[in-house]
Amino acid sequence: MGMRVLAVDDEAPALDDLVYLLRSDPRISEVSGVRDGAAALRALDRALAADRPFAAVFLDVRMPGLDGIVLGRLLAQFAAPPRLVYVTAHEEHAVHAFEVQAADYLLKPVRPERLAETVRRITDDTAPPPDPEPLAVELSGVTRFVQPGEVHYIEAQGDYARLHTASGAHLVRIPLAALEDRWRQAGLVRIHRSHLVAVRHITELRLDSGRCTVVVAGAELPVSRRHTRELRDLLLRRDRP
Repeated sequence: MGMRVLAVDDEAPALDDLVYLLRSDPRISEVSGVRDGAAALRALDRALAADRPFAAVFLDVRMPGLDGIVLGRLLAQFAAPPRLVYVTAHEEHAVHAFEVQAADYLLKPVRPERLAETVRRITDDTAPPPDPEPLAVELSGVTRFVQPGEVHYIEAQGDYARLHTASGAHLVRIPLAALEDRWRQAGLVRIHRSHLVAVRHITELRLDSGRCTVVVAGAELPVSRRHTRELRDLLLRRDRP
């Protein structure tokens, strides 16, 4: 499914041209166009209320009322801001684009090939990461595939790693560091040189005399000092409404 984008420009011919070019890109499924900043905020609000947010906003800078610079700063405050692309005839506003971490800065008249590059960049940024691959394990002569979501924690055993799941433990000949890279996107994080844990399976975080441990699937595992703050921040983000 393609992206939904919003184009904002107070000049009708420029807006029509931009909407036409955006609709010509097969990576974009829907384009809405509005003529001022206030209308853009209303469109963004309606999209969020309908749970169909815009992935990107293509925004002119010089507009009456709520101009593109102010609107860009407002968008940057959103909990999940859309990607912002400035489209303007004036090069001097580029510094403002960087201040709000805009995805790109296009100069009018917009060339189709330059716009296509911008859309490619946004598409790459908004695409969901690929699902982590399962791991093949041998059990009594039978090969079984363990999904990362099944794993509660992993402990290093030399050149091997032991996967602890609800159905049992599995020893695999893969270093812990390799599994850390492979399954980081699945929420398995390093807490110690000997352990990775699934953040979603942590039921307790214990602090005692400067020593930190976590409880995962009934097992109490040590957290090294260098990983304590990072883990605590992860747990706070997980539990925040």
